[in-house]
Amino acid sequence: MSQLNITAYVKTSCGWSNGVRAIMAKYSLPYTEKDIIKNPAFRFEMEQRSGQPLSPCVEINGVMLPDISGEEVEAYLLAQNLVTPNGATTDVPLNAPCTDEQHAAMIKMNL
Repeated sequence: MSQLNITAYVKTSCGWSNGVRAIMAKYSLPYTEKDIIKNPAFRFEMEQRSGQPLSPCVEINGVMLPDISGEEVEAYLLAQNLVTPNGATTDVPLNAPCTDEQHAAMIKMNL
């Protein structure tokens, strides 16, 4: 397996972002996390790199996967033979939207 260079543009608290984090943990993948809520510069960077405003976005070895779930990240990693299948389970859903409470909190923060 080759060395992976992974950057994940995620929200602080979001179902899909949590799914991406869960896949990184499931496969023990080192990655750089860029929280687009805590740092608006990361949101701008994500939009420039991905060509669109939706998150999460995950860049793997120079390939941008825009507006993606943890489930889709896992499928990509497996299809590209970047990870070996394992039976580990995750403690969060891999393909779940933000909850109403998460959306309300982001609106309250003017995001």
